[in-house]
Amino acid sequence: MPTPPALHWSVDNCTVERAMSVLGEKWTLVVLREVFTGIRRFDDMRVRTGIPRQVLTNRLSTLVENGVLRREPYREPGSRVRHEYRLTPKGFDLYPVMIALAEWGNRYLADPEGPPIEYAHRDCGAELHINVACADGHTVESKREIHPRPGPGAHPR
Repeated sequence: MPTPPALHWSVDNCTVERAMSVLGEKWTLVVLREVFTGIRRFDDMRVRTGIPRQVLTNRLSTLVENGVLRREPYREPGSRVRHEYRLTPKGFDLYPVMIALAEWGNRYLADPEGPPIEYAHRDCGAELHINVACADGHTVESKREIHPRPGPGAHPR
């Protein structure tokens, strides 16, 4: 059996691995799901998700440190200043990732009555779907048309 060409290239600077170091833990994506659906306050996230307090604190800190979320102060009357968490431009760029994860989960893991969340186009209300297109604008119809190859930052092994 011939050696796969990918074995000739290093993965030391892999951006997928780097992205997963920020996003690759279950609770991180649950936190992002909450923020994308408008839940921005720590206590609201805790109540809605059941994430342990320290885990939620750690996940929010990681997302803030990596520029995915920003802390925005607010104060309820008679209370101390607290923070809510808002998406940064870097965070908003994760929308396609969230939609793709939800679409995959809705297809393969939803309850018989259907998915618990759908992403829709605000203007017309139609459900959103992720499509793959090349830089020249061609829509990729079959996943088998996708060919991973070394990029400009690839280093020989």
